[in-house]
Amino acid sequence: MITERSNSITKPPLPIALASKAPLGSSAWLLYLRWSAVIGQLMTVIAAGLITEVQLAYLPLLACVAVTGVTNLGYGTWLRFRIENRSKSPSLQTERSPLEAEIGWPDQIASRDTSVNLQHAVALGLMLLDLVTLTVMLYFSGGAGNPFSFFYFVNLAVGGVMIRPKAAWILTVVAIGGYTLLLFRSMPVEALGATPSERLDLRVSGLMLAFTTCSSVVTYFVTRTASQLKNREIELRKTQAARAASQRLQGLTSLAAGAAHELATPLSTIDVIVRELSRHLEDIDKPDSVTTDLQLIDAQLEMCKQILQRLRASAGDSMAQRWDHTSVGDLIDTTLEGIRDPHRVDVADGSDAVERQPLWIPQEAVAQAIRNLIHNGLDASTDSGRIHVEARISESHAKIFVIDQGEGMSEDVLGRASDPFFTTKAPGSGIGLGLFLAKNVISQLGGELWFESTPGAGTAAIVSIPLPQPSETHIGRKPPHDSLETI
Repeated sequence: MITERSNSITKPPLPIALASKAPLGSSAWLLYLRWSAVIGQLMTVIAAGLITEVQLAYLPLLACVAVTGVTNLGYGTWLRFRIENRSKSPSLQTERSPLEAEIGWPDQIASRDTSVNLQHAVALGLMLLDLVTLTVMLYFSGGAGNPFSFFYFVNLAVGGVMIRPKAAWILTVVAIGGYTLLLFRSMPVEALGATPSERLDLRVSGLMLAFTTCSSVVTYFVTRTASQLKNREIELRKTQAARAASQRLQGLTSLAAGAAHELATPLSTIDVIVRELSRHLEDIDKPDSVTTDLQLIDAQLEMCKQILQRLRASAGDSMAQRWDHTSVGDLIDTTLEGIRDPHRVDVADGSDAVERQPLWIPQEAVAQAIRNLIHNGLDASTDSGRIHVEARISESHAKIFVIDQGEGMSEDVLGRASDPFFTTKAPGSGIGLGLFLAKNVISQLGGELWFESTPGAGTAAIVSIPLPQPSETHIGRKPPHDSLETI
């Protein structure tokens, strides 16, 4: 269906301190914050020894600083290694497909999941280490009475932003345990007036309760705020992507329709002239090459007409402004009406619940989009290859699967399959707009179109259409996505 092109990206080596920026998200911030912690701790220990008369156990304190520095050095090296591998591995550059476990290719999904889980596990391990080193440093410098014990909350706030909520609560439990230990066990510092308690009195109980409450509140609100910000960022990116896709679609449809209109007239004129010329030359002796050339011109003109018809169809002529109250079964029946080689298409019989599931969509437009997917599958399969079509209901969406028996697509090609004008079909067989426009039709409905493929094992195209809400069941209601009317 689509042949692979090289899309490798080479990046210059990065210094360890700058090992991660945008590609690894918050990992870079953790790297920078830990370097800041190393510098701050080292300056505090040195200042305490030079400026004040406080007697501290400098060797274990400096050892803790060294542990943080060495582990951060290793962390930076690991991040640089990941960036270099990411540039070479397409599977690490692609977001996980919404297909998840329902249908898919486990090796590709597992590769992406393992990468993300490993990144979070390493971050959690480093933050736990930071809490341990902080507890050890406080143990040798006055325990819970040391003013720097407030840095527990800094670690918890950073963890709440950078790692998953459940992992952030692990940090909270460790911090509470460390602070509780410091209340009873530490090396006292006379200048700080901090001495460990020998029993659980009212003061110690109050400190434990206050620390537990404050750390829990900090973790709860930081993780919740971070989650809301991430969700808003995702929604903003989706909105921006949808707007950009809509603008591209409008530009492409205008270009395609204009080109089809402008080319129709001269091609019609050429067609008339060729036919008249053929008629005048019927009774005249002429070389066989002239007859062959005229037949070739006529065949090429017919091919141009077919291309223009596909161009008009791809440009959105089938995208009716009228929305229909229909069902999943009726949508599949409408799709099958216009396909070629229907004997090669197998439609799985669904249950009555699936077949009768109501839909509120522009039926002809969606049918044309699914029809394009079936035709692409037919083109990708051999002459004896078959296409499997199946409908399923999943939560709030109706999903239609179109699975072919072609050669499949690589990760690189999967990432660009829906790009406009991306095609390697034979000249005259396609213009590379079918998948792009089909995806835009589905996305304008609030649905999704994605692909799963393994080279040599075929491709699955999945259309996910949102089911109508109760407020959308009234006859005559306007389409929920007005932008469709502008296509």
